[in-house]
Amino acid sequence: MVFIQNITEVEVHSAQETMEKLQQGSQRRHVTGTSMNSESSRSHMIFSIVIDTKNPQSGASSRGKISLVDMAGSERVKRSEVTGQGFKEAVAINKSLSALLDVIDALSKGENKDKGKPVVPYRNHILTQLMSDSLGGNAKTLMFVNVSPASSNEEETLGSLGYATRASLIKNEVKKDEDSAEVQRLKKIIARLSAEDHQGGRPRTRGGTPPPTRGGRG
Repeated sequence: MVFIQNITEVEVHSAQETMEKLQQGSQRRHVTGTSMNSESSRSHMIFSIVIDTKNPQSGASSRGKISLVDMAGSERVKRSEVTGQGFKEAVAINKSLSALLDVIDALSKGENKDKGKPVVPYRNHILTQLMSDSLGGNAKTLMFVNVSPASSNEEETLGSLGYATRASLIKNEVKKDEDSAEVQRLKKIIARLSAEDHQGGRPRTRGGTPPPTRGGRG
């Protein structure tokens, strides 16, 4: 799973609590009016739900992650008629969507017998870095497209459908992420040792003094 520094994870225990957190995230989104959309999203939104389960009989644990990603729509600046800050936002949105399309293209091509696996450009944009575990590797990707029935929006509609068509070509080998009780124990030991290492200093004995080191002759 993607690690995000300084992120805050909130524990929830019901569907209602989950929906409340989703609503909180939605309220933080920046929305503005354009000539194409009176409530145009000016930012993407990623809402991730991490689910941990444990088998009471075997002690094995498994972890899964569901990411709900609501993308800001791509609007042509000429038609949306945005200026100033709105223009900068539109350029940034289109740039991020272009980077995402490059990743989808690479993943949809699959492995070539002569060239091997294609290089997936996740690092080209922060959006694709955050979505890397939702697109490649051990992920199942589904894309839902909201399009306009108006003939005046035909170009945007065809572009969005083409985007989704490419995403449907992504084929990953999905496997269950499960750890045995022994693996869990070892992970906890590694985490504890790593925490001690980050605190600085060498391991100490019960008396609080560092263990002796061997000296060599000069």
